[in-house]
Amino acid sequence: MPETEAGLRDRLVDAGVELVAREGAQALTLREIARRAGVSHGAPRRYFPTHLELLSAIARRGFADLAGRTAVAAAADTRPPRAQLAVLARVYLDFACGNRGMYELMFRHDLLESGHLGLRDTSLPLFARLVELTALARPDLDARTVAGALWANLHGIAQLWSWGSLQLATGTEDLAPLLRAALDAHLGPEGAR
Repeated sequence: MPETEAGLRDRLVDAGVELVAREGAQALTLREIARRAGVSHGAPRRYFPTHLELLSAIARRGFADLAGRTAVAAAADTRPPRAQLAVLARVYLDFACGNRGMYELMFRHDLLESGHLGLRDTSLPLFARLVELTALARPDLDARTVAGALWANLHGIAQLWSWGSLQLATGTEDLAPLLRAALDAHLGPEGAR
């Protein structure tokens, strides 16, 4: 029985997800994804007319994974908003550090800017939650701006941590103090309000 179009499309994305996890974003060539999916090197073009569209589909899986992890962490969380922000930020950092290739792919400017598969839209709910919790934690601040700065800070921590730069500079192998410092920098010291 021949494989369905959706089945082959999923198999190509699955192969890309596995490849990015094992070898990083730079390994995601059409030819290698096709090889790992067990199809001809031209097959991906039938389902993904451009390389960018296939990369976007792979990155979308990363955003779905991150969203799932944050949803699990947020489920029935009744702690104060700042504590919920700390959990959300830790999930984000753990994902970024544990999935370096996928994280790098997810935030490639050309993928987000291209609009393929609504990739930018898949990241917006996480940012909306960050804005919502920031507004609850500090209603006196412009929540969107503060959440954006906090996200940029977390992104920088994740990137520098993955390169080993922060461990070298701070002399620690623990992300917790950096996370606390980021939250304090953007929301003020805990308990100060």
